[in-house]
Amino acid sequence: MQLNAFFPTLDIGSDPAKIRDWAQAAEDLGYAYIEVPDHVFGATARDGWVPLYNEKDSFHETFVTLGFLAAVTKTIRLSTGVLIAPQRQTGVIAKQAAEVDILSGGRLRLGIGLGWNHIEYQALGAEWKTRGARQAEQAQLLRRLWSENLVSFNGRFHNLYEVSIVPPPVQRPIPIWFGGSSDAAFGIEGWLRMHSPAPQDWATAADGWRRLGADMVMLYPMYRISNFDDHIETLRRFKEVANR
Repeated sequence: MQLNAFFPTLDIGSDPAKIRDWAQAAEDLGYAYIEVPDHVFGATARDGWVPLYNEKDSFHETFVTLGFLAAVTKTIRLSTGVLIAPQRQTGVIAKQAAEVDILSGGRLRLGIGLGWNHIEYQALGAEWKTRGARQAEQAQLLRRLWSENLVSFNGRFHNLYEVSIVPPPVQRPIPIWFGGSSDAAFGIEGWLRMHSPAPQDWATAADGWRRLGADMVMLYPMYRISNFDDHIETLRRFKEVANR
């Protein structure tokens, strides 16, 4: 079972050298993927609604970060974890993902999801109620844009006539994963949402996913890690206990 590294966007800070060092540590430790989460806007609580992340929480922009990670690593694969696709233009996603795939030498996986933040959808001018149907159509169109030289498509949300993504990605198409599951051709990844730095709990959770047949797992800390060295130590400890 492979282990993936969650990019610690909330606490990594804005020093490019530390982002580089963290990514290279994940690669040196043998992690299979680095996964970069996605939020465009933070939002304040309102009308009884309390967001999981607020206006003070830091989220590095997903595709720019992946491009940087592509430049400072060599072999570790890269993934969105997960991109809220329905609140974005599909063609822009296709273009950005293709570029990351090119710059990384074909190391990208696109993880997409519907999201939970209706305020963010509203702020981006995207429709909340139709997000499920839109994502299904997006996945179909993305695969075609990455695989075909000219694409014409007429659907509920998209109308394209003989357009192309040039240069195309290395992978044709780039793998798409949906949340924590996917088509049978891709596999299953378990996210270990942990609320405390307890390695034995990490090991128990990882072993549970292993027994269920998961292909990969990722530690997803729900607690804050403010010290940079502790981020590296978390990578080391999770690798140690999850592989026992």
